[in-house]
Amino acid sequence: MSRIGKKPVQLPDKVQITLDGDTINVKGPKGSLDRKLHPAVNIEIDNQVLSVSTDTSDKKKVALQGLFRSLIFNMVHGVTQGYEKKLILSGIGYRAEAKGKNLVLSVGYSNPVDFALPDGVTAAVDKNVEVTLTCIDKELLGQAAANIRAIRPPEPYKGKGIMYADERIIRKAGKTAGKD
Repeated sequence: MSRIGKKPVQLPDKVQITLDGDTINVKGPKGSLDRKLHPAVNIEIDNQVLSVSTDTSDKKKVALQGLFRSLIFNMVHGVTQGYEKKLILSGIGYRAEAKGKNLVLSVGYSNPVDFALPDGVTAAVDKNVEVTLTCIDKELLGQAAANIRAIRPPEPYKGKGIMYADERIIRKAGKTAGKD
């Protein structure tokens, strides 16, 4: 059985959850999120406690129980506190600039790269090299951060590129002079 799926989700007072058939909608102080549920997953709300269950003991359906419990927990956390992801630009002349819904990155290409941020994701640039992305949807935030990182992934020899703040780049030794 799924240990994560069995854990109940505590709902803060500011959060409202509505079920419309196979869609769950979570509203909170920062916004609202909705997600389509799998037919094998059942949701019960009792005294600000949400529990997820399945009808059978099929392994795949039990895995869905844990998945949807985590997704709903992330939705509740997102609408109450939000999520944040930090990226660091490392390299000579690398810099970022936030212009409205676009992020302009100068990362060693001949022209700056304009990255259009998805709806709901906001970017703040600190010291021209630290980009902080914020969003209420964890999945959307992670995908946007991965797309920005893919513009210039960090390389292992000098460590130049766009990396997550908590990422550790394993450095390789460069070529050495030929031995005679």
